[in-house]
Amino acid sequence: MRDEIINRFTSYVRIDTQSNEDNEICPSTPGQLTLARQLVQELQEIGMEDVSMDDNGYVMATLPGNTVKDVPTIGFLAHLDTATDFSGANVQPQIVENYSGGDIPLNEAGNIVLSPRDFPELHKYKGHTLITTDGNTLLGADDKAGIAEIMTAMAHLIQHPEIKHGKIRVAFTPDEEIGRGPERFDVAAFGAEFAYTVDGGPLGELEFESFNAAMAKITCKGVNVHPGTAKGKMINSAKIAMEFHGQLPAGEAPEHTEGYEGFYHLSSIKGDVEETRMQYLIRDFDRQQFEGRKARMESIAAELRAKYGHDKLVLDIRDQYYNMREKIEPNMDIVNVAAEVMRNLGIEPVMTPIRGGTDGSQLSYMGLPTPNLFTGGENYHGRFEYISVDNMVKATEVIIGIIRRFEERAQS
Repeated sequence: MRDEIINRFTSYVRIDTQSNEDNEICPSTPGQLTLARQLVQELQEIGMEDVSMDDNGYVMATLPGNTVKDVPTIGFLAHLDTATDFSGANVQPQIVENYSGGDIPLNEAGNIVLSPRDFPELHKYKGHTLITTDGNTLLGADDKAGIAEIMTAMAHLIQHPEIKHGKIRVAFTPDEEIGRGPERFDVAAFGAEFAYTVDGGPLGELEFESFNAAMAKITCKGVNVHPGTAKGKMINSAKIAMEFHGQLPAGEAPEHTEGYEGFYHLSSIKGDVEETRMQYLIRDFDRQQFEGRKARMESIAAELRAKYGHDKLVLDIRDQYYNMREKIEPNMDIVNVAAEVMRNLGIEPVMTPIRGGTDGSQLSYMGLPTPNLFTGGENYHGRFEYISVDNMVKATEVIIGIIRRFEERAQS
């Protein structure tokens, strides 16, 4: 299982599947289709049935049940794309066997080092086999690790028919990182009663709470005049943008928040005197506070329009997903079974809220309750991303364990 996971994972991460929110087609980048086609071939080769890929790059497949018991159909999902935060092109995974502790040189030419001084959680991985980047790209464990783990679990079940299980459905989806993963996902065609995304981080993560999320795009318009004759004429759009940002609570930003605390995140700003564009992520676990955050931005925008002119500021806020806890709590048995399986494998479940979202956030509101399982990775979305192969094996064992447990509990 270990070698199979390494081979699958390192194959997947070499395909550039970074999504692009500026591209409205689905999937937003051609590399996602490249990986999807490869997965279709692999699913067929290992013996999965009903293997399909639609025009939007959604891959689905079935492992038929091999038990006479009445077992619910369970789904497992992972996403094809990698994050937009850092380059995902020409990923060169490096394997560190039996990590002995201390610094891991990623790129000697660039003097890029993965060090426990900067990332003390590395101390937990002494003796593990790690897969890292070469310092120039992200790794793509989010979520190609999840894909590798699901694929390996399915192959294992097919190779071991003595393990009894109900019908299993798997799906690999595009554009999760830009919030569009479930937009064209056919829940009815998937046909699962509930599902799990395999899209979490370190060992033991088991998540059923996510942010309520929205994106805000702001365009500030100015009037550019030669600065020598600008008095009473110039309107500096960059200063309008600064004024807008200055009215948001300084402490309610990602770098100052944790746990259940929400935030406003200025994710990009570009501009000059004539025009400035800003983009914000709005996040909160509490639905009422989430709505209050959006209302605050609307209020600031109205105030600045009154001050500078109605055409000088455009605010567009769009909801992205909601806290999946509301939909999963009535179905907590699926979380409890996952926790039981982890404990039986010697893994202590870590039930913390996702300070982000997964496809499960939207799928749960589409009628498919979908909590999130760990993959084993750390430092997602950057050059210092790495993953423990040992914990990838454990993630695969959790998938298999969940499938077995539901069969064991079912009535004949």
